[in-house]
Amino acid sequence: MLRIYTVDAFASVAFEGNPAGVCIIDNEKLPFDDTKLQKIASEVNLSETAFISQVTDGGDFKVGDEFNLRWFTPTNEVPLCGHGTLGAAAALFYCIGNNSSSLKFHTLSGTLLARRCNDEIVLDFPLNEPTPMTEDDKDLMSLVQPVVGDLSVHEVQLSGSTVKKLLIRLNDKVTRSDLEKLSPDPRELLSLHDGSKIKSIIVTVAGNEATDDTREKYDFLSRNFAPWHGIPEDPVTGSAHTVLGPYWSEKLGKKELYARQCSKRGGNIRVKLRDDSRVDLSGKAVIVMEGSLRV
Repeated sequence: MLRIYTVDAFASVAFEGNPAGVCIIDNEKLPFDDTKLQKIASEVNLSETAFISQVTDGGDFKVGDEFNLRWFTPTNEVPLCGHGTLGAAAALFYCIGNNSSSLKFHTLSGTLLARRCNDEIVLDFPLNEPTPMTEDDKDLMSLVQPVVGDLSVHEVQLSGSTVKKLLIRLNDKVTRSDLEKLSPDPRELLSLHDGSKIKSIIVTVAGNEATDDTREKYDFLSRNFAPWHGIPEDPVTGSAHTVLGPYWSEKLGKKELYARQCSKRGGNIRVKLRDDSRVDLSGKAVIVMEGSLRV
């Protein structure tokens, strides 16, 4: 049996943010081949399931601070996942009782850090800065109208190296309500592109006067649609903010940003750009389920 948790990441209360499955795999229970991991993720059926294992034999989940980490959607493995990493750290900190001040995860995107900071967890992630579209990428423009409909588009950029995300920025006059009403058909998007260049589409707009419950203003708002990962809409996406962070930092002239992902569940993320081509993503997490997986 495997220990398994459901963690609502980038949420301060249950049933908000983005739920992640987190599985703890003791080395003596390996090998779990990729097929088995994918079947587990499909069974859990959340946007991502994170799998944590020890770096060395005999490592201890309670006292260790270095682990392997992988993420699977219901259909495939992904190279970077923010809410899955936040969920993994939360499970180790809050459920396993790991007392380390920070954790080091070895992943397909290199070494990622997660550290405690008051009642939040801060993720140390690589930047995935978007760039203007080239002539070779113009075919992706056919995806814009099916996603945003008649809303006015300011510009379209691409982050195609690791995360493969298309960024659509809407005109500043577009409201939060307009953004929240978007409802693209995932089947149409899949028919228009095979997923070779992009795996998800970020739609973003300036925060304007949008605020959280304490009246603090958001710098920008977004949604993220990922049918090529088997996810019609990802509720709150850390990897998307490795793209959004550098984009809005350049546009707004600031390195610390406060963002809202406006899915039905919704979640808040604090984004801090660093001088080493890295970004800190901060958020809260709530454990909503724990149990055993019989495999």
